[in-house]
Amino acid sequence: MPTPPIVPDTILFVIAALFGAIVGSFLNVVILRLPDATVSIAYPASRCPRCLHPLSWYENIPVFSYLFLRGRCRHCREKIPLQYPAVELAMAFFSAALLWRFGLTLTSAGFFLLIAALVVISVIDMRWQIIPNIISLPGIAVGFLFAVMSGHITWLDSLLGILFGSGIFYVAAGLYRFLRNREGMGGGDIKLLAMLGAFLGWQSLPFIILASSLAGSIIGLTAIALGKRTAAARIPFGPYLAVAAVIYLFFAAEIHYYLRAYIHGQ
Repeated sequence: MPTPPIVPDTILFVIAALFGAIVGSFLNVVILRLPDATVSIAYPASRCPRCLHPLSWYENIPVFSYLFLRGRCRHCREKIPLQYPAVELAMAFFSAALLWRFGLTLTSAGFFLLIAALVVISVIDMRWQIIPNIISLPGIAVGFLFAVMSGHITWLDSLLGILFGSGIFYVAAGLYRFLRNREGMGGGDIKLLAMLGAFLGWQSLPFIILASSLAGSIIGLTAIALGKRTAAARIPFGPYLAVAAVIYLFFAAEIHYYLRAYIHGQ
């Protein structure tokens, strides 16, 4: 049976959640500025994206500032996108969940970086339908280094994850282009899957590909049936890959356990 999770001290749990929320606040800046190559992530300081007025410290407290300001900028009164508290809450939750699942270890730190990258990639892909190379390409190298240093998976599993992850989607994209005479899966998805293979190993790829494809198909067909999109429209696939990867990250042992039980008819 899978190893039960490590239950940390409550204080560490709260600290982890607060740290995650603070990182989430920074990720919102990254999401807003990264797609624009002319804008720096570090400068200027946080400001309203509408009126560009600099934010005071009490306007920049994760989640609480959004509630205190009732979801509106104090200066121009424009609505603050719900994305901001959502990203902060998500990172707070995942930070605490990683501590609960893996303890205060290098494994938790590495997976925290992975989830932070996936949150940024998912929101950017949903909004602009791009997956920035500046995240996925270094992420492949970081994932391999993480595997070597943490021992969560072997370096060979990580290397095969990179090769199989990029190779499977590259072949699939080529076949789709040949059969349909148009682009289907983007190069960003290929690099993202290679990054996931680097962090999680080649064993994660069947589940990630199957779960993300199934979810994407169901949601895409539902959107077509409801008239929300056309069959020719491109579906941002990055978020589906990200969700499947996070599920595998937390429940890999359970997934493999029940898969073996199903195969052997137990």
